Amino acid sequence: MKIALASDHRGFEFKNIIANFLSNMGHETVDFGTKKGDNSVDYPDYGLQAAKAVGSGECERAILVCGTGIGMSLVANKVKGVRATVCHDLYTVEMSRRHNDSNVLCLGADTVDHNLLEKKIKLFVETLFEGGRHARRVGKIMDAESG
Repeated sequence: MKIALASDHRGFEFKNIIANFLSNMGHETVDFGTKKGDNSVDYPDYGLQAAKAVGSGECERAILVCGTGIGMSLVANKVKGVRATVCHDLYTVEMSRRHNDSNVLCLGADTVDHNLLEKKIKLFVETLFEGGRHARRVGKIMDAESG
C-alpha cells in the first residue's frame, strides 16, 4: 500500500517512527514533510499536501501527526474524497476503518500512548471496511461534499 505521511514540528519524531514501521511492513511511504523537527511550522502546509495525495488517488491512505491530531484532521477533511479521523485508542482506530472507511489517520504526538503506536498503525493499515449499512452511511458523508 502507498501511504502519505505528514507532520508538523511536534509530530516529526512520530512520523519518522511510523515511516520506518510501515517500511518494515512492506508498505511504500511518501513523506510530505516537515523534513526537520527543530523549527516551528504550520501543520496545514504539510497535512493538506498529504490529504490531496489521498483525494487524488496518488496514495491509498495517509497518516498525519501534529500535537493533538485535531488540526491535521480539520485540514485533511477539507479535501474531497478524504475521511480523516482522530483516533486516541485501538478501538477508535479499528472502528474508523470498519465503519467509516477512514483513509486518513490523524494522531497527536502529545496524546498518543507511545506503547500503542505500532499497534494503531497496524490496525489502520490492515483493518478492512465492513461495507453493508456502513457503506450507505459513508456514501451520505461523501455526498455532502457536493453540496
